[in-house]
Amino acid sequence: MAVIANRRSVMTLFSKPTCIHSHRTRLVLAEKNINIEIVNVDGPELPEDLMDLNPYHTVPTLVDRDLVLYDSRVIIEYLDERFPHPPLMPVDPVTRAQFRLALFRIETDWYQLAEQFDMDGDRKLATKSRKMLRESILASVELFSARKYFLSDEFSLVDCSIAPILWRLPVYGIDLGSQAAPIEAYMKRVFDRRSFQVSLTELEQEMRL
Repeated sequence: MAVIANRRSVMTLFSKPTCIHSHRTRLVLAEKNINIEIVNVDGPELPEDLMDLNPYHTVPTLVDRDLVLYDSRVIIEYLDERFPHPPLMPVDPVTRAQFRLALFRIETDWYQLAEQFDMDGDRKLATKSRKMLRESILASVELFSARKYFLSDEFSLVDCSIAPILWRLPVYGIDLGSQAAPIEAYMKRVFDRRSFQVSLTELEQEMRL
């Protein structure tokens, strides 16, 4: 976290159009219908103000008056607390901890593999990474079928984090196969949400054309 004087009077998100971390942040913003200026950072050259604000020179970066946040997990939890309706995390401390653990596992087991695709710019993930990601997603198939959403009957930050990965499966070259019917049903529920459609950039829309 950094607290820096800046001239931005409107909450601003620096976001890369195809980045999974940016996408989950945009999905939270859309779910809560937050009025925000989104600055698309496309290409290797970063805006000078972003480089001044964020010592790690990464996206997403959120600027809210004098507050600057530059980790997507920190950003989405801040947004959920700053704009409490609709809530995207449970109130109960035990359930909340379980959701945070799920977020940690998604980031560790899924995001780290998917980030290789973002860094390399390849049309598909490497064979080993593709196999690992596919198997990890399929290992959770029972959790996808247990409730309306992941671990819950209410849409949550966990769903906001899972959805960008599942949306990108075709560009990763991953076909989950016939055993993934509950995951396919989950994807339809989430992808049909208005907030999800609003969260997509043009380049992300093209991933499933």
